[in-house]
Amino acid sequence: MRFGGLLLLLLGSRHGDVVSSLSTTTAAAAGTSSYLSQVPMGPPDAILGIAEAFGTCEDENKVNVCVGAYRDENGKPWVLPSVRAAERLMIEEDINKEYAPIVGNPAFIRRALEFAYGKDVMEAQGKTIAGTATLSGTGACRIGGAFLAKFLGEGTKIYLPDPTWGNHIAIFREAGLDVQRYRYYSRATNGLDYDNMMEDLKAAPEGSAVLLHACAHNPTGCDPTQEQWGEISQLCQDRQLHVFFDCAYQGFASGNSEKDAWAIRKFVEDGGHASLMLAQSFAKNFGLYGERCGTLSILTDNEEEKERVMSQLKLIVRPMYSSPPIHGAHIVNTVLSSPELSAQYVDECAHMAQRIDAMRTALTKALKAAGSTHDWSHITSQIGMFAYTGMNADMVTQLTDDYSIFLTKDGRVSLAGLNDNNIEYVAKAIHAVTDGKPITTEELSA
Repeated sequence: MRFGGLLLLLLGSRHGDVVSSLSTTTAAAAGTSSYLSQVPMGPPDAILGIAEAFGTCEDENKVNVCVGAYRDENGKPWVLPSVRAAERLMIEEDINKEYAPIVGNPAFIRRALEFAYGKDVMEAQGKTIAGTATLSGTGACRIGGAFLAKFLGEGTKIYLPDPTWGNHIAIFREAGLDVQRYRYYSRATNGLDYDNMMEDLKAAPEGSAVLLHACAHNPTGCDPTQEQWGEISQLCQDRQLHVFFDCAYQGFASGNSEKDAWAIRKFVEDGGHASLMLAQSFAKNFGLYGERCGTLSILTDNEEEKERVMSQLKLIVRPMYSSPPIHGAHIVNTVLSSPELSAQYVDECAHMAQRIDAMRTALTKALKAAGSTHDWSHITSQIGMFAYTGMNADMVTQLTDDYSIFLTKDGRVSLAGLNDNNIEYVAKAIHAVTDGKPITTEELSA
């Protein structure tokens, strides 16, 4: 018998055994529950779940005022022209797609931090600010939380405003920190609960961390005044609190990036915040939502300390995602490196902020025209993408069930989702669900 035939015979003789073995294994597996059978269904994300429900809704009048992304006057996503121009320049320059270093492109980091801290600070202290590129603001908060847990100790308390962006809570808990809350928003006035905020921060144990929204607080849109920021800065120094700024709306809040960075620069100017952290995102203000572009920076005392901090940031980043995305970072660096594109960007960012502000005014007017007797002035006094209306969860449910208007259960409205085509419909619906019902605790007790 030739060798090939012998081999075929031998393989054939084993085929039945193999099939039999596989059948036995399969049968055994079928009778044994996989650990996956015990995995419970997780709850849907509070915001993304609403967006999914909006997508499946067939009501032609449906309105999405949930998602935190800018929409133009026609309700469409808007790519900034300065961003498109930067991408064209990047193609001409034949920028490659090689891996970035663990902490990202140094040129981008320098431009990004200068955008937040200002040229004067970077010229004076740039060599002592540790910085890394991150997966937008979410990644920056996660890395910063891991750093605090590693060097202040797991279980260190971090105080978050109540309310805050919902993801903050999970991020810092997953990082190993003990999440505490400080009062921030007054349901009695639909405004900043400043006195109680200060009382809670004064009661925080020394050495705790405190998260502050640099501008356009999410979800309330209520920011401290400059005078109040100065008092908060002094309190944090007195209590030796580790300050962690989250800056997601610089430029988008007021239309002026310098103005929106005031609180950050005030804390740096005051000194005494040597370990100040800053999470920076370019999602909202550059419209780079899907590019996941941001930074985390930490103020240090000297260059030697900075290098040690940088080495530890690398050790945190490397096993998480190895190195950051590069496309969004190249865009931001290209825009901020060009005087022409920077000037164009400033105008475009101001345009977004002005449209949001116009929607604030239009909504309050439309509510009055619809017959509402509530005081809605808090909507125009707030700032940023969102209006914290004062509506409760029952009102929100009715808005969605009866009018197909989708928003978060806390009554937060994304003003970017409003335009001339739907604002009257939304205002009439809000009036219908709030008419004769309190939207503040002061009204409830009256």
